Amino acid sequence: MPVLKVSNLIKTFSSGIFPFTQNKSYTAVDNISFTLNKGEILGLLGPNGAGKTTTIQMLLGTLTPTSGSIQYFDHDFAQNRIRLLNRIGYASGYDKLPARLTVTENLDIIGRIYNIPSLIRSKRIKELLEFFQIGELQDKQTGTLSAGQATRVILAKTFINAPEIVLLDEPTASLDPDIAHQVRKFILTQSKELNTSILITSHNMDEVTELCDRVLVLKNGRFIANNTPEELAHSVSKARIHLTISQGLESALTYAKNEQLIYTREDNYLTIELDEQNIAPFLLQLSERKVVYSHISIDKPTLEDYFLSILSDTASSKDQKEKV
Repeated sequence: MPVLKVSNLIKTFSSGIFPFTQNKSYTAVDNISFTLNKGEILGLLGPNGAGKTTTIQMLLGTLTPTSGSIQYFDHDFAQNRIRLLNRIGYASGYDKLPARLTVTENLDIIGRIYNIPSLIRSKRIKELLEFFQIGELQDKQTGTLSAGQATRVILAKTFINAPEIVLLDEPTASLDPDIAHQVRKFILTQSKELNTSILITSHNMDEVTELCDRVLVLKNGRFIANNTPEELAHSVSKARIHLTISQGLESALTYAKNEQLIYTREDNYLTIELDEQNIAPFLLQLSERKVVYSHISIDKPTLEDYFLSILSDTASSKDQKEKV
């Protein structure tokens, strides 16, 4: 049974502030349904304005859906919000902490809110401070921390009660690469060893590919894809073959033109786009045409290629509307 089930969720905002404009509205989330399974890491992707943040706010109860339902652990969220939130964690890379409290005070207060006993709370705080490498900051006021340091405190706060479900909104946005790597390792551990279910938004496509079992893609408030990162990458993009040709360059170019292949050339360096299944036949054709290359490399399609295609489609649609 899914630990989270969202059914036909809609959120519509009124765009008017005066009585005569109140009939105008904007639908930020348009009839979406999905599930999150036990121990699964689910990515939520989409261009800016696609509805990701609005969806998460409804999942947290800070926004009320216009219609639709949210169920955690087979219980209606609207009717059991406080009880269910005790089992859910949330963190955003853009959240703020109470500036005058120290790091330890921030974590201790959250532990008290969750009614964690004193000895367990102290032990858990120490473990999280050590893991996120912020032990030396425990007595510093959070208002004096850098963005990266504050993000690590926010993440520690999120996991202090060992939540069963965690909603993460751009969790590594302001972290240095080494700390971001540690955070991703921590997220994977929570999921695989403790069966924590995680919903994550990110603009780092390598991060999503590394972490997520499955990806949902939002565009204009609706889902346009639900698949693994690998399958999404393969759905829109071709592999790129890079060749340094030492003999037969013109023959290779003629073949590429005749087959209407997409390619770029810089001196004797040739890059050609192909479906992966056509790579071997292509290289065989080069061999038959006595094309000799001194170097070859192949770039497989990535989730970033898929995401860029979404952005390109969004920009094209906007341009067409403006022309109309």
